[in-house]
Amino acid sequence: MTQGLGGDPAALAAHLAAVQGAGVSLDRGVTVLPFTQLAHTAIDPRIPLLVTHLPTEGSAAAQQVGTLPGRSGAGWALLARIYGVTHEVVVLPSGARNTLEALAAVPADAGAALVLPPLPPLAALTSPWAMPWLSARLRAEDGCPWDREQTHGSLAKHLIEESWELHDAIQSLESAPEAQRGAAYAALAEELGDVLLQVVLHAQLAEETGAFDFTDVQERLAKKIVRRHPHVFGDGVARNTRDVQRSWETIKAEERAASAAAAPASTRPKGALDGVSRSLPALMASRELQDRASAVGYDWPTLDGVREKIVEEIAELDEALAIAGNPDLITAVPATSPESLAAAQDELGDVLAVLVNLGRRSGIDAEAALRGANDKFRRRFGEVERLAAKREITLNTADFATLDGLWDEAKAAERAGQLRG
Repeated sequence: MTQGLGGDPAALAAHLAAVQGAGVSLDRGVTVLPFTQLAHTAIDPRIPLLVTHLPTEGSAAAQQVGTLPGRSGAGWALLARIYGVTHEVVVLPSGARNTLEALAAVPADAGAALVLPPLPPLAALTSPWAMPWLSARLRAEDGCPWDREQTHGSLAKHLIEESWELHDAIQSLESAPEAQRGAAYAALAEELGDVLLQVVLHAQLAEETGAFDFTDVQERLAKKIVRRHPHVFGDGVARNTRDVQRSWETIKAEERAASAAAAPASTRPKGALDGVSRSLPALMASRELQDRASAVGYDWPTLDGVREKIVEEIAELDEALAIAGNPDLITAVPATSPESLAAAQDELGDVLAVLVNLGRRSGIDAEAALRGANDKFRRRFGEVERLAAKREITLNTADFATLDGLWDEAKAAERAGQLRG
């Protein structure tokens, strides 16, 4: 990478000779960049970096604008972030050595350049390739015994767990007061890293078998994103989110058709609902299934149809429960038969599905709504327990009127802002 020399072979040779003269090995190559391009380039600190055209007093280069997507910072601050403020560098042509922190405070002489010796892999953790390197190191023969034992199957549960922890971090950020948002963002960054680790580990396992590697993962994802956003990267038009969803499903249908054409004749063509994971939480899966069906035109014309369906499904649930004998585990009323109970369960599923649809049409996420209800129940029941202990009330022997009164007090305390999550 030699963006800082204007294509001048003589200048390149002189700079490289100066780098070698400073005692920096070029066995692994060298990156050459003008100071103004630092913010726009993915720098690998494991390779020597030669920075040309350092900013002098009052130069425009000292005030850079624009950064590489996915990475903030520019100029001296960016170098300090990547290498550390105490990293010793060499100033050319003088050969003087100093730290990044000291050099950032002193304007350079006209024509000066900077050589940053490479960092060892364990110090080059800001590199875009740090995580794949760490993953390979963990899986090496002298790496970590636990990592060496893992398979795609054994790691699957960890991805699910980390994804839910990330979800919790997002929810915490959304509800965090302003004074706590810094800590909430830090927690979010950590959880994002944990999810990324799972992706990197699976890519490493595949690379070891020769199936694909992390570069393939990035390339295939990028190609898919470009292909499915013709309104951004092509000549498509999308005026609103609904247009985007329809375009998305049309493109995916074309992809499925192309895949089916290349598959054996006996293979069933993929439908609009294929690809929705059966491992998703049921409410989330229901929302995704309904979104996909709606995107290909399968939906109620108005919200009234959804409301009418709720009434219809609840009536069918009541009828099924009656046939099952209105079973009640608390009062030990059994179902009339396993078959009748299974039928009632089926009707309850229909009620839940149509409630998910009501939320979807109204812009309410059913999963988030139920999580919110769960959090609210935790808060209120915690207050019920606190009030009961204060008044020496034993919950499992108290009558319903007492329990209901405690619940009403907890609700009132919550509305007054006295309950904490």
